[in-house]
Amino acid sequence: MAINKSALGVSVVVLGVLAVVLGVVLVFVGPVVIDDQVVKNTVLDPKNEFSYTMWRDVPVPFFMAVYFFHVVNPKEILNGEKPMVEQRGPYVYRKTIQKDNITFHPNNTVSYREYRSYFFEPSMSVGNESDVVTIPNMLVLGASIMMENLPRGLRVLLSATFKAFNEEAFLTKPVGELMWGYDSKLVDFLNKYLPGMLPTSGKFGLFAEFNNSNTGLFTIFTGKDDIRKVHRVDSWNGLTTLSYWRTPQCNMINGTAGQLWPPFMTKESTLPFYSPDACRSLELLYQRQGYFKGVPLYRFNAPKTLFANGTEYPPNEGFCPCRQSGLLNVSSCRHNSPVFISQPHFFNADPVLLDYVLGLHPSEEEHETFIEIHPLTGVPLNVAVRLQLNLYLKKVDGIGETGSISEVVMPMIWFQETGYIDGPVLSTFRNNLVVLPAVMEYAQYGFIGIGLVVLLIGVLLLYKAKASDKEPVNASHDHETKGKYEINKSDTQK
Repeated sequence: MAINKSALGVSVVVLGVLAVVLGVVLVFVGPVVIDDQVVKNTVLDPKNEFSYTMWRDVPVPFFMAVYFFHVVNPKEILNGEKPMVEQRGPYVYRKTIQKDNITFHPNNTVSYREYRSYFFEPSMSVGNESDVVTIPNMLVLGASIMMENLPRGLRVLLSATFKAFNEEAFLTKPVGELMWGYDSKLVDFLNKYLPGMLPTSGKFGLFAEFNNSNTGLFTIFTGKDDIRKVHRVDSWNGLTTLSYWRTPQCNMINGTAGQLWPPFMTKESTLPFYSPDACRSLELLYQRQGYFKGVPLYRFNAPKTLFANGTEYPPNEGFCPCRQSGLLNVSSCRHNSPVFISQPHFFNADPVLLDYVLGLHPSEEEHETFIEIHPLTGVPLNVAVRLQLNLYLKKVDGIGETGSISEVVMPMIWFQETGYIDGPVLSTFRNNLVVLPAVMEYAQYGFIGIGLVVLLIGVLLLYKAKASDKEPVNASHDHETKGKYEINKSDTQK
């Protein structure tokens, strides 16, 4: 029985040691295995069904919500008074994305065009596309600024043209027409006699070029030779640098195409991406960590320096000529029209901009741009990109339609594009990239814990076995002693 106990004790000790060793091995090998799986599954390759399908089809609900700044006092503005606006909306559109013309190249890059379409969602909107709003007339006020430095005779001629086509400084039309385009005899006239002056040859609308269009020919790295380069833009429309801006740094095409990023992010990582709509590269900075529906994330947001002017942030000098901080002058890539991009309601911009326009109320919660991303894989979980379109207005001598307008950067609309992982995509993502790694992490420490407990039990069994081995010997010795005592006692009695 003692031999059995010893053998059992030794067996238990061996099992405990094996469990501890296995746990320790998993502590070091587990992360390597997980990282290896992340690399294999984030490389852009048609063989990686889940990640490739997510990249190609973007099976995530995306929505664009548009808010109009309805001009309350257009007549007073023409008399030099301060503009007053009312926010109308949101008018929400479901956005579908589909990549096409996908071509893989021998240098570990892939080219594609991404097509986008928008569909109005009445149930998510406050109002309908038939709602009528008043905004600045870009054809009149924008063209007036563009013609400002031409001879006065030409400016008077332009004013006469506006009058001939009944075009005024402010435009009152249904939301749907302002968004996707309306027929304009003035547009037809300008395209006929001044071809190339306008960005469109058909209907004129704020988003006329967006719907059923593509964002250009992107060529990005697949990450096959270096996972740190995956999704990074190699070229756009054949260009590796831009020509819109004044410095090489500002003309750089940095980061990804804005949908996915390389894996293994840290709190020191940034989120650079190239936006054809903004005509430049943008970069978000780490803000904090958190969770989205049980999935760990890093939140990156737009810093105050994003649209800061060159005086406040010298690296942005190349984006000038600048006005107040918080405005990006995109006239160089918008046919020289006096258009500025900012964050909504001039959030994070020079406070003086709020003094020039009544009715604006910037809020971090409602107007901040952010991307919440899973740091291990570089996959965005929750996104909100928010931008505002503004038009620079002023009185132009010789063009009566501009009246006595005071110099102002006038907000026209702001919009946000939002998307988040949900449904089966979220479940698959969470199971493969959150649950399984967590199980492995718990397993490694579980093996160590169980192994130590089993090892302790084995040691106790061995100790008891040794104690049992001593008991029979002592008992035999006592018996012999007792026998001798009894014999001696008997002899004495005799």
